[in-house]
Amino acid sequence: MRKKEIAVELVAAKILVIRGRKVMLDRDLAELYGVATKVLNQAVKRNIKRFPIDFMFQLSWEEAEASRSQFVTLNNTANGISKKGKNIKYLPCAFTEQGVAMLSTVLNSERAIQVNIAIMRAFVRLRQVLLTHKELAQKLEELEHKYQLHEQDIQVIFEAIKKLIEPPDEPPKPRFGLN
Repeated sequence: MRKKEIAVELVAAKILVIRGRKVMLDRDLAELYGVATKVLNQAVKRNIKRFPIDFMFQLSWEEAEASRSQFVTLNNTANGISKKGKNIKYLPCAFTEQGVAMLSTVLNSERAIQVNIAIMRAFVRLRQVLLTHKELAQKLEELEHKYQLHEQDIQVIFEAIKKLIEPPDEPPKPRFGLN
């Protein structure tokens, strides 16, 4: 019997942008791995050489507060962040895609393998979505430019039509003869 796979959408919803980088917080990773946040962070500390600053960094209080606003589903009282330490004692750690991949070497369990596969798929899907948006933005810009060129041509045509239907500057000459 195959174990239940982790939904990529569930993982993707936990990816935040902090310091201009896509990251996942230690508490969310711990939840996905099925371990306590403290256990995850202890495993990282025991293997700290595997986690350089571009793989993992600790959030400031301001970033921790801002990360709450990126999470619509977070409840302010449960899982909230308080400088006084009501809900947490330590600032969260953020893991980049490479840091999450490194976690699989630190947390070596069947669950960790399944979670890492789902996380890698979520990061790939996120990149694909961003690439699609860039392509759409570029095509929209091309259409806008093309439309502006046509708009200028259409404006010239309208000006010519207006000149054709405008009455002449001089009054009409009186007609002689039979009407």
